[in-house]
Amino acid sequence: MDFYIKNRNWKYYFLFIALIIVVVSILYTNNLVKKLAYEEAKKVELWAIGISELDVNPNQDVELILKIMEQNETIPVILVDDNDSIVAHRNINYSTGQEDKVLRKKLSEMKAGNHFIEIPIVNGKNYLYFDDSNLLKRLAWYPFIQLGAIITFIIIAFLAFSYSKSAEQNRVWVGMSKETAHQLGTPISSLMAWMELMKAGSPSQSMIDEMSKDVTRLEVIAERFSKIGSKPILKDQNVREILESSIEYLKKRTSGKIDFVFRNEAKNESVPLNKELFSWVIENLTKNAVDAMEGKGELNFLLRQGKDKIVLDIKDTGKGIAKSQFSTVFKPGYTSKKRGWGLGLSLAKRIIENYHSGKIFVASSELGKGTVFRIILPLK
Repeated sequence: MDFYIKNRNWKYYFLFIALIIVVVSILYTNNLVKKLAYEEAKKVELWAIGISELDVNPNQDVELILKIMEQNETIPVILVDDNDSIVAHRNINYSTGQEDKVLRKKLSEMKAGNHFIEIPIVNGKNYLYFDDSNLLKRLAWYPFIQLGAIITFIIIAFLAFSYSKSAEQNRVWVGMSKETAHQLGTPISSLMAWMELMKAGSPSQSMIDEMSKDVTRLEVIAERFSKIGSKPILKDQNVREILESSIEYLKKRTSGKIDFVFRNEAKNESVPLNKELFSWVIENLTKNAVDAMEGKGELNFLLRQGKDKIVLDIKDTGKGIAKSQFSTVFKPGYTSKKRGWGLGLSLAKRIIENYHSGKIFVASSELGKGTVFRIILPLK
């Protein structure tokens, strides 16, 4: 559940960051537009001053004034006299034969925008109308285009996240149902076998004892699933005894062609554990190894002690795992079997790392020769 809550929070973080980007971008671009508009207005003013000076003092050197006027290559301008007749224009495109129509339309737009400069001349006044350059107009629209692009991206990302989350949940539920069936399969199959033997004759005491173990196993399985999602209570347990008990139970219900070998090199066997959950991890790894060996091979358990930790290596002689899949095998839904459960290793990782503050990983593996899973548990 924590996994999905975190993912849901990340969705809001992502949205918040995207909004910050949009706001900062709009503020920055608006500031840039204002500066560019100011610079364009100053250019138009210089052009107006040039026209005025050229009219008032026709005998002066006009080279500088003409140079100033020619530097305007982007700002649309129209110069008219007192009678509203067009005297000159610049940076306005039109087709052949459409000059007057296009200029009049553009002049009306400029008047509506109230962008003009009054130019005093010898015989009256001229009026220089101007508009924003195409560059400035595009820049003014840029934040909104960017906003639309970001909103589109957010929608796509949200849909992709929702689909991924739904698919992940489906894999977990499917894996959980398969894991439940996988857990229940061994004791139920065993009980059915005992029942057939009982039908054939009177039950012996050993048969009754084994049936009792299977019933107890069903109770343990129910308790295990009840602990999923809640923090379990850890107590000092003898890890060797738990391992021996789990191995003994699985050994009698596994192919006789599997050789179980257990070696204990640890001096301190007391570790803070939840017995039911830890034995679940051992059973999952054992069954996984038996499947990898296809019911025939050797399964080694080596328990040893470090400075402040207990290390358990479980080594099989199965088909092995590719190095690229060392991390993938712990993800929900991953399985290399056609009828695999796809959740056992994921649960094992959660139990060891989240509940016991330990580590579980693939220590080594070689295709066709086997795999070593390593569990590291702190002594305190």
